[in-house]
Amino acid sequence: MSLPPFEDTTDFANADRGFVAALTPGVVKAADGRVVWDDGVFAFLRAECPGTVHPGLWRQAQLCARQGLFRVTEGVYQVRGLDLSNMTLVEGGRGVIVIDPLVSAETAAAALALYREYRGERPVTGLIYTHSHADHFGGARGVLPGGEAQGVPVIAPAGFLEHAVSENVYAGNAMSRRAVYMYGDRLPRDPDGLVGSGLGSAVSTGTITLVPPTVDVTATGQEETVDGVRIVFQLTPGTEAPAEMNFLFPDLRALCLAENVTHTMHNIQTLRGAVVRDARRWSRYIDEAIDLFHGTYDVGFASHHWPTWGHDNVVELLTGQRDLYAYLHDQTLRLLNDGLTAAEIAEELRLPPALEHAWHARGYYGSVSHNVKAIYHRYLGWFEGNPAKLWEHPPTELARRYVELAGGREQALAKARGYVAAGDLRFAATVLDHLVFADPADPAAREELAGVYDRLGRGAENGPWRNFYLTAALELRTGAGGQVVDATNPEMAMALTTEQLIDSVAIRVDGPAAWDEDLTVDLVMAEEGRRHRLTLVHGVLTHRAGPLGTEPRTPAGLTLTLGKAQLLALLGGGSPEGVGAEGDPDLFRRLLSVTTEPDRLFAVVTP
Repeated sequence: MSLPPFEDTTDFANADRGFVAALTPGVVKAADGRVVWDDGVFAFLRAECPGTVHPGLWRQAQLCARQGLFRVTEGVYQVRGLDLSNMTLVEGGRGVIVIDPLVSAETAAAALALYREYRGERPVTGLIYTHSHADHFGGARGVLPGGEAQGVPVIAPAGFLEHAVSENVYAGNAMSRRAVYMYGDRLPRDPDGLVGSGLGSAVSTGTITLVPPTVDVTATGQEETVDGVRIVFQLTPGTEAPAEMNFLFPDLRALCLAENVTHTMHNIQTLRGAVVRDARRWSRYIDEAIDLFHGTYDVGFASHHWPTWGHDNVVELLTGQRDLYAYLHDQTLRLLNDGLTAAEIAEELRLPPALEHAWHARGYYGSVSHNVKAIYHRYLGWFEGNPAKLWEHPPTELARRYVELAGGREQALAKARGYVAAGDLRFAATVLDHLVFADPADPAAREELAGVYDRLGRGAENGPWRNFYLTAALELRTGAGGQVVDATNPEMAMALTTEQLIDSVAIRVDGPAAWDEDLTVDLVMAEEGRRHRLTLVHGVLTHRAGPLGTEPRTPAGLTLTLGKAQLLALLGGGSPEGVGAEGDPDLFRRLLSVTTEPDRLFAVVTP
């Protein structure tokens, strides 16, 4: 696949345009002195592309590494390069409106301080979340340290809170572990390791926080005025996030495109795992934006990457991105209806030349291969119709049988090395993966597979693919390790509804350990005006809510009267004061005794 012309330096000019100043030194620390962001580690990107990195990814990494405060247009500024995402600041009559306060409170506070150093001590008079992913709300308390501030609206698309917290609870541990691979958290910051993710340089490792929204955007065309600044919203649910929105500043002639339109092909499903996105809907909402906002802006900016200036240039970007997701969707459906499987479609499908040679449509973050498979699975699920794959052995048992079929360990290893020598790294990885799963203690197989992953990673244009391969090589050599970000911290837990809190307990019940339990606990939440009945039977924790004043048909074995903070303390094993209890107090202990804590460093490349 050929690359677009490197002589086109428009992206570099736009990435540097409006530069005001950088944070110097580009280091952000937590209160305990721990470094949560260090921009200086990416200084190596100023050099020419080495042989260990795909030239397209190197170019994208150079663009993403631009750090500092930038002027977008009159009254609109961005801080870029202090986290995976951008923070945008829009000046109002009294202060400044913050859009998407990065991943961590520490980096958000540093970004706001950099802005204030050059634009004055303006108070934060509004906070807007473009969508429900943590890199767009996690730094909220860095710009609103006290949480909800009197008179400061916090605006988000309808459904934001539900999706923001549920994604980090139900499958949060698995996603966080896989994110270590996707964003290369353990890799050295050098040409042999992490050079970027395609969407940004890296993810900060500070404190994830959340200030709940106070204003919901519920319809396209809804208009709000914040600190004298008019904003017109377009809801785009089910695109890049389940709850997302674009919006226009009509008096500033500036269009915010959230994460719906960036300078890369995005993911239909992320490598860390998430609900599969709807490429068809994504494309149609971009098309709606082209028509809805036509002629009303002179610059388009997003929550990642650099802005695009000039109305026609923005329309060209929007059109290309619209057609990118529509083409992936429609051609995948065409081919699956011809009977091709996900892997076969991923191998066959090629983008039109006009898109393939557009820098913004390159697969730095998403990829044609992964996106095609995601679209297939959205419509048909994991089973591709071949009954041979309906009831396969699990990976370890399958691996042992493949190694036996190859003639044993020695022959399988020799054959794998033959595929490596022949340059068929993809099948070499498959054979060596079977060897490692058949005997994870085999040092020769582990090192051989690590070497294959090194080579596959160095050749990958896609940032997450590179990071996955190189992290896999690292863990084959040194074992699992590093720090998995805990997005289920007390701040996030307080944002959960009571139902979501109970759900978070239900998915941790060890079913077999709870087979013989039969108990009922009522939680009387006076602040909500509701009673929640928890029933544990057959190894399943179910719950039902109803208004206070309506007595259940049968009494509970234990009734607790408490608030959310007290419930959180109880779930954490504490004994908070002021909890009213009627019945057998041992029932709650029995409930917690059959719950488990997830393994934050579970094996990925070994059994």
